[in-house]
Amino acid sequence: MARIAGVNIPTNKRVEIALRYIHGIGPAKAKEICEQVSILPERRVSELTDAEVLQIREVIDRDHMVEGDLRRDVAVNIKRLMDLGNYRGLRHRRGLPVRGQRTHTNARTRKGPAKPIAGKKK
Repeated sequence: MARIAGVNIPTNKRVEIALRYIHGIGPAKAKEICEQVSILPERRVSELTDAEVLQIREVIDRDHMVEGDLRRDVAVNIKRLMDLGNYRGLRHRRGLPVRGQRTHTNARTRKGPAKPIAGKKK
């Protein structure tokens, strides 16, 4: 099992797909990494040599922000918004949708399970 950026990537999947298991790498970045290292995206992770895995690891460390650094950066950005007290920061603080979605109905992912209101019947 190859370990890249602190993540065990699955060995039986294609390289292009397996790289997506790393937080911060999606389809476009995975394809770009494969091109930089000149590995065919159709190859399986189990078929890679140690040198190729090392090359992938070096490219990711050098050119991309992934995993812990990326999570920390996002958390700092959200904390900055909350400290400023602007609208987006207040929505984050209250646990409501940030990007203008309706909350009269729906928004259960952000708001959590529905809370019953005492005495309300309709």
